[in-house]
Parts: sequence; C-alpha cells; structure tokens
Amino acid sequence: MKGAARAAPFLFSESLPLPPPSLSRVVDSLLAAADEALRALSGATSAARPSPARDAGDPGPARTQDRELSGRLMRVNHTGEVCAQALYSAQSLVARSPAIKERFAAAARDEEDHLAWTQTRLDELGSRPSLLNPAWYAGAFAIGIAAGLAGDRTNLGFVVETERQVEEHLTAHMEELPPRDTKSRAIVDLMREDEARHGGMAYEAGGQSLPLPVRGVMRLAADVMRAIAYRV
Repeated sequence: MKGAARAAPFLFSESLPLPPPSLSRVVDSLLAAADEALRALSGATSAARPSPARDAGDPGPARTQDRELSGRLMRVNHTGEVCAQALYSAQSLVARSPAIKERFAAAARDEEDHLAWTQTRLDELGSRPSLLNPAWYAGAFAIGIAAGLAGDRTNLGFVVETERQVEEHLTAHMEELPPRDTKSRAIVDLMREDEARHGGMAYEAGGQSLPLPVRGVMRLAADVMRAIAYRV
C-alpha cells in the first residue's frame, strides 16, 4: 500500500459543490441504511462468495479450550465485520462523489461475505456473536458519518487507516488461532487479503493521511471493542 501511486486526477473534486439530493433520494438512502443495519444485526446477511473454510478440510480444534479460543477470536472478527457494515453504510450515505460511493459499495459487498463467513463459523464452533453488536453498530455508524462529513479525501483516508489496523489485527489472530483450526484460519487469511485491497483502493483514490492523534484514537477505540467483544 505504501508504494501505491495516487490516482491523478482525483476521482472527485471537493471544491465543486454538488446539487442537494432530492427528498425522495434522501428517504431511499435512509431506508437502505436501515435495511443494511437490520440484516447485519439479525444475521440475515448472505455471502456471494463461497466460504474459504469449505475447502479447509480439518473439522476444527478438538480440545475444548481450543474451540473456546477460536470461538472468542471469531466473535471479535464477526463484531469487526458488523462495524465494517456500519462504517461503509454511513460513509457511503454522506460521500459526495458517486464514484466514491460505488467504491464503498463494492468494498461493503466483500464485508458482507466476511460477516456471513464468521457467523457460520461461530455456529460451527458452538459460539455466539457479541451481545453488544447493536451498540457497536451504532457507534461505528456515527463514526462513519463524521468521517464522511469531513470530505471525501478524509473519508477515504479513514478507510486507509481502518483497513491498515484491521490487517494488523487479523495477522495477530492468525498467530493466536489454534493450528488445527484450519477453517477459521482460512477465513481470516482471505479476510486479511480483502482488507488490504480495500485500503489500497482508498489510497489510490486519493485518501489523505489522518493526523497522528486521530489514528491513535481509532486504535484505542478498536482495542476497547476487541477486548469487550472477546468476553461479551
């Protein structure tokens, strides 16, 4: 991602005001956002791509403590995907550029796959999603709105930093997951590839680097979410 060249010219221009959307478009967008929230929180999201766990072969960790560890880690990943749905939904809702909206929509479709894969894996491990997922979704949605209102370049920069931190987090999970749990590891590995691609997309589209204090707050918030979702 560091070596990626910025797109020139940018896919948007924040200096050129766009006409305000019509009331019907606003209502349609809000209804779509509400539908996305209900599907993400109800477990009704379905994957367009087959789960990478399908061909992993091994049935998973045999020891009780290994199954519990995998379940907790995958619950954290599932919560992360709930937050991803909220972030992309909110960021797309307030993005100025139609091209950026479409890029967010494409990334969100990948995240829907991740959400469905992690939900299925939780079921297989006899685990459950975080009980606080509605709160995580609401918080992530509010953050996404704030990032989007700051402008498209900041909006994209937020994606770059978010995906960079998520990629680091998933790499750590690859080291923590039990070696026998090849199904969970296959899911996390492909998720990591997708997140890196999303971050690269946002960088090449003109995402600007966020200030260090903002990046630090983002990391702290993510650490708090992961610590609580691991237990609750």
